[in-house]
Amino acid sequence: MTNWNGLELPESYFHDDDVYIIKGDSAEILADFPEKCVDLTVTSPPYDNLRDYNKYSFDFERIAEELYRTHKDGGVVVWVVGDATIKGSETGTSFKQALYFRECGFNLHDTMIWDKGSFTFPSTNRYHQVFEYMFVLSKGKPKSLNMIKDRKNRYSRMGGISGRNKDGSRRTKGNHGNKLDEYGQRFNIWWYTIGGGHVASDDMAHNHPAVFPETLANDHILSWSKDSDIVLDPFLGSGTTMKMAVKNNRRCIGIEISEEYCELSAIRYLRSLND
Repeated sequence: MTNWNGLELPESYFHDDDVYIIKGDSAEILADFPEKCVDLTVTSPPYDNLRDYNKYSFDFERIAEELYRTHKDGGVVVWVVGDATIKGSETGTSFKQALYFRECGFNLHDTMIWDKGSFTFPSTNRYHQVFEYMFVLSKGKPKSLNMIKDRKNRYSRMGGISGRNKDGSRRTKGNHGNKLDEYGQRFNIWWYTIGGGHVASDDMAHNHPAVFPETLANDHILSWSKDSDIVLDPFLGSGTTMKMAVKNNRRCIGIEISEEYCELSAIRYLRSLND
């Protein structure tokens, strides 16, 4: 065990002032973590065997339970996942995982969509698949809420918000005529394109078979954490979450079972210090 920033953690593959990389199985490694030590997780796990990942697999249920135990009250898990189509039917793995997180005690705070802006697997018998889910799971009420406001408002003044009561009668609330800011809070569908030159600011990231955009990790880190918080990625992969956490003055713990990807993440982190 090693003391890192006041935490007793398993021996590291690599560590620095703000990062700690552990090589091993996430379920087993997390079991050795102290309770309530993590503020935010941003990760994308392997799912439905869409990628090889050097033949490794993971125990989802055990990891979900450990994530609940190790997150602080008000902590958040951002779980980026999709579904494979097998024998003409989508697996529904994403929904099963979201519901299991609820069984563990998490709130399903928001079901967000990552719109990739293009499709990678064209379909002939269904509409092209262009998105993945971003489940935002919270341990109680999120303690950090920093909503990004970069959506340009279509109108300069607010109208009343209308809806219907349970009995079907119409209701209207809000102050008519209030002036709006130029930019408003985002919707929960976020658009990030994929492909070379769009996902990462360095070419090394593409040595991993499934990389999510740096901007996706960046925006979730800004939304659900604050300076000096501890961000976790239990499937570190190419190290994108770690790179963006440090860029935003957070500390990051990454767990990765593959030594190849541990090395990739460490090198990307070190190179990012000179960006």
